[in-house]
Amino acid sequence: MSKKVGILACFIVVAMDITAGILSLKAEAAQNQAKHMRLWLFECKDPSHLAFKLGLAAVVLLSLAHVLANLIGGWTACAKQDISKASPTKHCSLACLFLTWIVLALGLYLLVTGIRANNKSSASCGFSHHHFLSIGGICCFVHGVFSTGYYITASEILKF
Repeated sequence: MSKKVGILACFIVVAMDITAGILSLKAEAAQNQAKHMRLWLFECKDPSHLAFKLGLAAVVLLSLAHVLANLIGGWTACAKQDISKASPTKHCSLACLFLTWIVLALGLYLLVTGIRANNKSSASCGFSHHHFLSIGGICCFVHGVFSTGYYITASEILKF
């Protein structure tokens, strides 16, 4: 893959992650605008269909960004023997790849939890919600940072 195409794909991944983060923050705002009654830590609220749709769009964009980031990064994996002989750039690439997977798992868990709270047909009562959608949005932004780091260290940019 040429450097220009790779850099363009990297910008697309970052744009998808940023868009997913913004959508999840908007979903959190839509969820907060739904009717709710609060008494200390206990609250009852109606689900927000808009928050559900925005959260679902954020999950799809985050997943697509992750797949694209792994494809453009080249799936650089090392065998155990190769890791001890690998260059510092390869170690950084593997660390970014590992962190990208961790942030993806955490972000998807938080976003899906926030989506499930807005998927119900009736009001739900319980302890206060924990801002799952907004924290999942922050994970989308962090995913973009680690995906960019992974691409830069795994690509031809740093090779001399």
